[in-house]
Amino acid sequence: MLLTLLQSSSDVTAAAVSGAQEELSLSLLSLAAKGGWLMIVLAILSIIAIYIFAERLFAINYAGKIDKNFTKDITDYILEGKKKSALALCKKTDSPISRMVEKGIERIGMPLADIQTAVENVGNIEVAKLEKGLPLLATIAGGAPMIGFLGTVMGMVQAFFNMSNAGNNIDITLLSGGIYTAMITTVGGLFVGILAYFGYNYLTSRVSDVVFKMENTTIEFMDALNQKGDTVVEESSTLDLAE
Repeated sequence: MLLTLLQSSSDVTAAAVSGAQEELSLSLLSLAAKGGWLMIVLAILSIIAIYIFAERLFAINYAGKIDKNFTKDITDYILEGKKKSALALCKKTDSPISRMVEKGIERIGMPLADIQTAVENVGNIEVAKLEKGLPLLATIAGGAPMIGFLGTVMGMVQAFFNMSNAGNNIDITLLSGGIYTAMITTVGGLFVGILAYFGYNYLTSRVSDVVFKMENTTIEFMDALNQKGDTVVEESSTLDLAE
């Protein structure tokens, strides 16, 4: 008997919780719908922001991964004059850092200043690729709250318009539509803007980490060329034929 009562009580509690969750979900959807067409715009912006964040995060993480022995192996190949082996390692690694180094190795034989310029140019291109989409994410971070505030103004205009048309028969229901629009769009705009803002700053910090690795690798690469000096051209070309 006791077990039956406990089971019945648990079933009633579960049903109540389920009903409350369903009611909350429906109320949230209905509240969002009261925000009007601006909520659709904010929903689209949120989807775009989430997509940019996820796609850029994957790309930046991939770009930042590189074998710890890559720089050491490249330096050893350069000091030994093994240009083809260094190029093969760069092509095998396939990362922004390796593409920078690859361009520098291809320019071996030219003045060091020209080699450094070529490496830096490739580095600038790679950084631009990493930052693709970030300006749009920053625009969403700044624009979404403004869209929310636009909804606030439109909602208040609607509320006062309804009041003016009602004359002396002012009812709270006449104001509810405009107030809903004003408050819901404000919350939606701030929510999307905050997500995009934090996402943008996080991705920017990750890009800075990759740029630091690129700069560090460039310095080590140029140091290796400086150590090799003028013999880089002669030894590299001789060993290229031997390999």
